[in-house]
This record gives sequence, C-alpha cells and structure tokens, in this order.
Amino acid sequence: MFKHLEQAYADLNQAYDETLEGWAAALDLREKETANHSQKVVEMTIRLAHAAGIRADDLIHVRRGAFLHDIGKIAVPDSILLKPGPLSEDEWVIMRQHPVYAYQMLSKINYLKPAIEIPYCHHEKWDGSGYPQGLAGDAIPLAARVFAVVDVWQALTSDRVYRRAWPESNARKYIIDHSGTHFDPKIVEAFLKLVIADVK
Repeated sequence: MFKHLEQAYADLNQAYDETLEGWAAALDLREKETANHSQKVVEMTIRLAHAAGIRADDLIHVRRGAFLHDIGKIAVPDSILLKPGPLSEDEWVIMRQHPVYAYQMLSKINYLKPAIEIPYCHHEKWDGSGYPQGLAGDAIPLAARVFAVVDVWQALTSDRVYRRAWPESNARKYIIDHSGTHFDPKIVEAFLKLVIADVK
C-alpha cells in the first residue's frame, strides 16, 4: 500500500517536472534560443547552488525556479520580446514587468510557490539597482543571487539575434568587473571556481 502511494507520488512529481520542462522548451522556441538552452542554464544553476551552500532538499525548488525563470515573458508582446535592436524606454518598462508577471502566475500554484524566488528576483542587483523591487545584498534570495550570475554568463556566451557570443574570457571579465555591484561577491567567487574546474 505505502509502496504504491510512494510510487504514485514520485510519478506525480515527475509529471510536474516534465510539464515545467515543456514550458521552458516552449519559451526557448519563442525566443529562438538554441536547443537545450534552458537545460544548460538549469544544470549550471544547480551546480552553483550546491557550491553556494543551498541545502539538497531545496535544490528541487531551485531547479524548478531556474526552468521557469523567464515564464513571465509569456505576457510580453512579440514586438518587444523578439525585437532585433535596442528597446525604447517605453518598451523597457514593459519588459521589466516580466518578473512581476511571473510572480502573479506562479504564486497561485501551491507546489511552485517555493520556486518563485528565481523568476521573481533574478533581475535584482547586489547594489540595489535592479528590478522589480530594488532589493540589495542579502535581502535578495540566495537562489536568485546564484541564478543571476548563471543567467548573465549564459546570455553573454550565447549567440543572440543582435550579436555574436562573447569569448568566455571576456564574459569572465564582465562577471568579475560586476562583482559587488550586479552580483554577490561570494557567489562570483564560487562561480569562477566552477568555470575554472570546467576548463581543466
């Protein structure tokens, strides 16, 4: 009886996660991302979260949050999301709402509430100049601080409609230069160790 219930629970969790991966794949297709973009972001986020001391029990929520980090962009018009050039100020106002849209969507789904930190807070900056809340320092959830570094790294080292991918050395310099302003310095330190380990 209990074995049957445990299996049913495991199957349900797997179905939940496969649904999230499907949502993430749909977003990648909409934004014309390369294949497996979300999967790569998630894998690196989990590794960095572990290195940053996030408990093993919480990694499932980090994983789900990483998959759903841009779910709020569903509410952003294609004319803005897929624009090949720079956004206007008015367009940026709309784009910067996507974490709020994510919060509004996910906060109504009980099993995803613990995963909200990344979709809602990954554009916050260590110095308080980010959005949507203008959080600073340790007020930014740890999972979001971890993801912020991975997100920028992946953005810089991937081809975009409007530019080619940066060499990893340039992207690494960018991350270092923005430690203490955009990024949590401790997370940057842990991230650089992972990147160096990958090179070896």
